[in-house]
Amino acid sequence: MKIRDILLSVTAAAALGTSASAMECETITLGAAISLTGKYATNGVHAQNGYEFAITKIAENGGVQIGDKCYNFDVIYYDDESKGDRGATLAERLIQQDGVQYMLGPYSSGLTKAIAPITEKYGIPMVEAEGASRSLFNQGYKYLFAVLSTSEQYLASAITLAAERATAEGRDPSEVTVAIAVENDPFSLDIRAGVMEDAARYGMNVIIDEKLPRDLSDMTAILTKVKLVKPDVLIVSGHSKGAATAVRQIGEQRINVPMVAITHCEAADVTGNFGDFAENFLCSTQWAETLTYEDPIFGTAANYETEFKAAYPEYATKKVPYQTAQASAAVYVYADAFTRAGSLDKDAVRDAIAATDLATFYGQIKFSDAGNNIAKPMVLRQIQGGEYNVVAPSNFASHDLVWPRP
Repeated sequence: MKIRDILLSVTAAAALGTSASAMECETITLGAAISLTGKYATNGVHAQNGYEFAITKIAENGGVQIGDKCYNFDVIYYDDESKGDRGATLAERLIQQDGVQYMLGPYSSGLTKAIAPITEKYGIPMVEAEGASRSLFNQGYKYLFAVLSTSEQYLASAITLAAERATAEGRDPSEVTVAIAVENDPFSLDIRAGVMEDAARYGMNVIIDEKLPRDLSDMTAILTKVKLVKPDVLIVSGHSKGAATAVRQIGEQRINVPMVAITHCEAADVTGNFGDFAENFLCSTQWAETLTYEDPIFGTAANYETEFKAAYPEYATKKVPYQTAQASAAVYVYADAFTRAGSLDKDAVRDAIAATDLATFYGQIKFSDAGNNIAKPMVLRQIQGGEYNVVAPSNFASHDLVWPRP
């Protein structure tokens, strides 16, 4: 695994044109246990690509300056196989055997939850980009920092949109009915909690509240109930595999719900894989290339998308997933923190990370005392004509919501 990823890093650097001067810098080694196989492999690869792209861009821009020396990042990757216990074992290995002093996060809240106690035990900073569960940030961790918004925010805005539409039609929002189907994991359970809280705030009735099957491959039983009781809103969260199953089976079974909101649309490439079946789905996202964010390393959000696609042509015909963008943002946080710390001491770096207040192509990053990012909102997009168009929050919206979903 290590040899493979050294080759991957070299190939990526060559493809992006890393300068000779950048190669003269010394090395800061980061560690990551990431899902390259198993049910989270799709997003694990997206995250790894985001890490590697950022490493090369930072090197192109002169590396990380500490005193009179420059440094470039390198990452030791191990495949956690989408298993929490293996992730924890690999974190121990990275710290104890490989001597890693700074960690990048794994993919998913569940695996982040498995690794965080290890990094905390050894006082190792971990900047993570893929674990959004709010339960990660009530444990009192001092070395865990997340660049992304917490998961209870992902689909709550869909409930607000439904309430607004009901009001516009002369209905009371309390008349809106909601169906929820989520994976039984920390991330999706937090999404459920956020939706339940917002539905209760409007007095909406949750008429279906189900867990997806463990392998995420068949929603037939749940969709049969949806077809029978006809909710106004259907909420689904099951990472990439769950998103693919939802879009495919809702289309195949001709499930007619005015609003369907899901997570992981881009990562599952629902437009590329399912075409018209994906039309008018609402998709939560941490980031969109149309937003007006920018920084000196990556440029604008749109420029990030353009340059990333040039470096990784396999993304040329689809949206760059937000999982990739936020992985790059995590590496950028490290570059900024090392520069401000002026030191390789892990505790000095940890303190610099905690004090981060950084404008990036991905959005503003500022950490609470608990380690979560409190400066960036979630965005909701709707697939319209095969394109992902921002419809919420209203100050970011580029298009009107299609309601009801035809």
